[in-house]
Amino acid sequence: MNTVFKALADPTRRKVLELLRQHPMSAGELSDHFPVSRPTMSAHFAVLREADLIEANKIGTTIIYQLKLSVLEDALLGFTQLFGIGAGERKETREGADE
Repeated sequence: MNTVFKALADPTRRKVLELLRQHPMSAGELSDHFPVSRPTMSAHFAVLREADLIEANKIGTTIIYQLKLSVLEDALLGFTQLFGIGAGERKETREGADE
């Protein structure tokens, strides 16, 4: 889970995930959205791949990135459980507010 939160800590990587929510994109298409060098973007992609948040498929000389939502969902679920956030917690809060 630490690698996921390390990946999410950077605004550039969060923006990459946001873009990939729309549809899979090539490394070049993603890089065009940022004012940084392609090697810098490659480093961001590597962190996201290490966290298993994206997958890369090579088609010829082009790399297509795709979001892996299940990993992100699992990390967020684990995070909410860590702090006791969930349906049971909301129900208890509502019941307490009604009194």
